[in-house]
Amino acid sequence: MREYILTFLTASIVTYLLVPLVRKFAIAFKAMTPVRDRDVHAIPTPRMGGLSMFFGLCAAMLMASRLPHLHKVFTENSTWIGLLSAGGLLVVVGIADDRWEIDALTKMAGQVAAAGLLIMNGVQLLWIPLPGKTLALPPSYGVPLTIIIVVATINAVNFIDGLDGLAAGIVGVSAMAFFVYAYLVTVVAHLDHQSAPALIAAVLTGMCVGFLPHNFSPARIFMGDTGSMLIGLLLATSMITVSGFDPAALKGSINRFPTILPLLPVAILVVPYADMLMAVVRRTYGGRSPFAPDKKHLHHRLLNLGHSHRGAALVMYLWTALFSFGVVALSAFKSPLVVLAAASVVAIAALVVMAFPQLRPHGRRHRTPQTPSDKRPRQAA
Repeated sequence: MREYILTFLTASIVTYLLVPLVRKFAIAFKAMTPVRDRDVHAIPTPRMGGLSMFFGLCAAMLMASRLPHLHKVFTENSTWIGLLSAGGLLVVVGIADDRWEIDALTKMAGQVAAAGLLIMNGVQLLWIPLPGKTLALPPSYGVPLTIIIVVATINAVNFIDGLDGLAAGIVGVSAMAFFVYAYLVTVVAHLDHQSAPALIAAVLTGMCVGFLPHNFSPARIFMGDTGSMLIGLLLATSMITVSGFDPAALKGSINRFPTILPLLPVAILVVPYADMLMAVVRRTYGGRSPFAPDKKHLHHRLLNLGHSHRGAALVMYLWTALFSFGVVALSAFKSPLVVLAAASVVAIAALVVMAFPQLRPHGRRHRTPQTPSDKRPRQAA
């Protein structure tokens, strides 16, 4: 655990320290987010902040490769090569988009190519658990499913990157929950505690924590597609590499790890996946491209209900924490399902009341005028 903490700190510190330098470079490079009708920020703001997150990733991986126990992750397989090469490709594509705004199909091609680099280096969905058994996936099924998971996760993160600190916070919470899950799996199933899923999740959490102080409302820099695609890639990779665990060892544990595993990606990404699904349906039904931007995302709806930028982001953080840590708890503890279900209902009800002020006893809350700092950042995806 100490080595994971050290790796987390390396990613967060390097990312945090490099953001001011990347911000200056973005301004000089003219990678700026203009103010448009569909955006929620009031002044042009530099983007491309994901470049500092990529350097944080590289520094954390270098640190982990030199540690006495975590270095095993680098000698047993080439996951890290695929991760860095795929991440580097998406950073290049993201920089181009943050500067010149390339078309959606070009970005999609880059995302598929990044998934291909992962697969070439052994990152592939190997099996999925079913009730009472485990289904091994041959390459003919594992490869396309891996590509779908990677591309869907990248775009889900990109869709929610429309408010100060939203994407970094949600992905940071999700990665933290996934780290807890991956680490508990190794402890309970008596596997090697040093694993690729836990390492990637720890690094991703550190990257988000390091970037968030610069990006939380009022944001001084946006991560841009450079960052949203990168952290989406890491989150997808950490989930896919769980299938590298021995399914027989998981079945032998007294917990629900194999039973809950299919629910984990959905629970961890329930907010971005739901937002992406609703956006695609809404835009397609309206006769527009699924990638056509609008101001009807979940965070826009929270703002329209009277929440400040910070308040809307915090509500969505709490939603993410509820679903992701709730499923992790469901997998780790043999509590009666009815108890966990009741606790979840109470927690969901509390968050709904927080999200919708008109449901509170005092009635609808009057929306206060936004200050200039409240009006600042984030572009809608």
